[in-house]
Amino acid sequence: MASPTLMQCLVAVSLLSCVAHAQLSPTFYASSCPNLQSIVRAAMTQAVASEQRMGASLLRLFFHDCFVQGCDGSILLDAGGEKTAGPNLNSVRGFEVIDTIKRNVEAACPGVVSCADILALAARDGTNLLGGPTWSVPLGRRDSTTASASLANSNLPPPTASLGTLISLFGRQGLSPRDMTALSGAHTIGQARCTTFRGRIYGDTDINASFAALRQQTCPRSGGDGNLAPIDVQTPVRFDTAYFTNLLSRRGLFHSDQELFNGGSQDALVRQYSASASLFNADFVAAMIRMGNVGVLTGTAGQIRRNCRVVNS
Repeated sequence: MASPTLMQCLVAVSLLSCVAHAQLSPTFYASSCPNLQSIVRAAMTQAVASEQRMGASLLRLFFHDCFVQGCDGSILLDAGGEKTAGPNLNSVRGFEVIDTIKRNVEAACPGVVSCADILALAARDGTNLLGGPTWSVPLGRRDSTTASASLANSNLPPPTASLGTLISLFGRQGLSPRDMTALSGAHTIGQARCTTFRGRIYGDTDINASFAALRQQTCPRSGGDGNLAPIDVQTPVRFDTAYFTNLLSRRGLFHSDQELFNGGSQDALVRQYSASASLFNADFVAAMIRMGNVGVLTGTAGQIRRNCRVVNS
């Protein structure tokens, strides 16, 4: 029988091996699927050219995946109720684009690339195609075999959230208040349904009156729940710092947006991001990489789904 000292060494080596194995790497598919990045980029270029909003939709889809069980592709599963949980119902979109990319990737490298990694790359490319930064995406995630409606309902920040709630929900994922504010800058692109901002434009006092009136034109007090409005009133399909500039003039579309600049702990950072695109982009990239590491499955955990919508039989 091994001595306690030897056993401790073996355990330590085993743990180090697990930690090393769990590290994602931008070169994970360098030999097993060398054309992966160009395949994803080509499909995303076509998708965004067809509908600019799709860049924002894929970025949001990745965010909603990572906050529920980690970045494991669980939101892509038709079963399990995550897709239809409160924060996602009639809201998350872009599944068909992921399906297309997955088919293209499977044709080139069957059974090799996870849906979770495809989603991470699509989110990066969607951001970049709308004028945002690009970055090396750490890869090597595997796909979950389960989805969770309950975690979607409890973990995803609602548009009515207070600053304290936002900090708490991001903190639950190991993300700092600075990460939270940088990631919120994703709202510089995309559109929102009337039902998500009605309470703000009719009930909040920390809102620019002309901006509220503008949004009320397409979002009545009742009805029209699905009517869309750009989250960033200035440059709705351009990834830039206008989102933060809007907050300085009380033109945040969601209550949760304006909470970032409302006499609280993030006011100074919002001013800094508004004034410096380079600072915002750098912090956004760092926060995206940190978020992309949340709860990942690696090694032999999970599986590589053949179809992103269903667990392998």
